[in-house]
Amino acid sequence: MPASVGFQCPECVRAGQASVRSARRASGLQAAGRRWGAVTLSLIAANVAMFLLTAVSAGFLGVSPLDNYRSPVFGALSQVPFLVDVGEWWRLFTAAFLHIGPVHLVLNMLALLVFGSELERQLGRWRFLALYLLSALGGATAIQLLGEPGGAVAGASTAIYGLLGGLGVLMLVRRQDIRGLLTLLAINVFISFLPGVSLLGHLGGLVAGALTAAVLVTTQRRRGIQIAGLALLAVVLVVLCLAVSSLAVVGF
Repeated sequence: MPASVGFQCPECVRAGQASVRSARRASGLQAAGRRWGAVTLSLIAANVAMFLLTAVSAGFLGVSPLDNYRSPVFGALSQVPFLVDVGEWWRLFTAAFLHIGPVHLVLNMLALLVFGSELERQLGRWRFLALYLLSALGGATAIQLLGEPGGAVAGASTAIYGLLGGLGVLMLVRRQDIRGLLTLLAINVFISFLPGVSLLGHLGGLVAGALTAAVLVTTQRRRGIQIAGLALLAVVLVVLCLAVSSLAVVGF
């Protein structure tokens, strides 16, 4: 005789539950990675870690951690064109992960979170990472070519301006309204004229980001050509820096 609706034998219930896998909840890191982008969050973590390292290093010298730019670690990794000229090439890359004080860090990381997560969603992880790193290298190249030889420069804003340039290219290709982005760029370029801000780094990053995005868009269905195009752009930027270094060393 059929059982009454709503009643089941305990053995049947246990057997049914054993055959069904329980749903697993994603960890907080996995959920954040899906929402904001794993590469974006990793870049933010790297920048924060470098700030903490320089702050602690400054503290060991008896300096306020807020004055992290006085740290020997900061001094060894910031971009100083003359020091790059004499062989300390790593400064071209490491300077983009340093920040001068917590306000500088927070503002850049907020911008990276907003624009980086959107671009990572549109481009995918590895293309977004290429855009970020080539933008940072483009900013460093502009500083190396035209910057003050003895001036120390640091900050992720070279890469962030590149993200804005890349986003502008994507919006143009998709025929989207870019007036809001242009207004934002105009405001930020105006800010770049303030003392202590690297206009060269910002413009170099902007141009490099736009060029990188153009390569990604025009070669989106040809992976091999896309990789070659990105590699060529990276080589050109590095060669420009090394060429300036060679001329400086020989005294021209």
